[in-house]
Amino acid sequence: MSALSLRSVAWLAFFAAILAAWVVMYLMATGMDLDLIGRPGPMGETMRAMQPGMEMGMGAGTEGGMSGGMPGGMSGEMSGGMDMMAMDRFGPLFAMWAIMMAAMMLPTMVPTLRCYDDLIRSADGTTAGWLGVLAGYSIVWVGFAAVIAWVQIALLYGGVIDMLGIAKSSLIAGGLLIVVGAFQFTRAKELCHGVCHSPMTYFLGHWRTGFGGGLRMGLGLGAFCVGCCWGFMALGFVGGVMSLLWMGLATLFMVMEKLPQIGHRVIRPMGVALIAGGVAVLAAPLVTGG
Repeated sequence: MSALSLRSVAWLAFFAAILAAWVVMYLMATGMDLDLIGRPGPMGETMRAMQPGMEMGMGAGTEGGMSGGMPGGMSGEMSGGMDMMAMDRFGPLFAMWAIMMAAMMLPTMVPTLRCYDDLIRSADGTTAGWLGVLAGYSIVWVGFAAVIAWVQIALLYGGVIDMLGIAKSSLIAGGLLIVVGAFQFTRAKELCHGVCHSPMTYFLGHWRTGFGGGLRMGLGLGAFCVGCCWGFMALGFVGGVMSLLWMGLATLFMVMEKLPQIGHRVIRPMGVALIAGGVAVLAAPLVTGG
């Protein structure tokens, strides 16, 4: 098979992985009785009310468990659906976050892979090196998935979020929005975004050939990308980590940040918008009397 055909197959597999990740996330969300925004239906509300560590067959506030008082097939349907996604255990949460990283972060890598693709044509880049960059980048984000899964468990058992990963307090939700918004103005964001926004500069300064070289560069690029985008992952705890709306909007903005033409122009406006949103969330109970 020619080098051109191998690159074409690699690109097709890359986009197929993104599509598959989004399909899986959609099936997970709907299987937990959530709509596209992340709002729970009756079964989702029951799961949201559960306490961490509670058996899925046990209920909140009923002697007979979660199935107590429910119509004939609903208890079995609910129990079966919830067994598919236990939100208080590391294994299922890690799998969820890892798939979410593929759905959200692989699209942001397109400009980086395109840059390396140009080096295949004009320098001594190889398809193996391209795959190495992708592998290194993915390893870093899978590592981040493990970290944030443990963070979610800690927040859940600490009473900060519910079983759907939604902050229980407007103080937490608003504070998180403000923190992530303020991060947009920091030197750390500027440095990390500079690398993500200009991957060609990184390649030229850290060039290594072959799969091993690509892997090493991918690990470095992935680390800078985590430093740049961690906040948008954390915002899942504001509206729910399984909200497809949040996932879509976060992915869109992270892709925009990496576009050469507009990347630098959207960072601070987004920071202002997030801070304003955080203030609105904090002020809402005072205005509504809630």
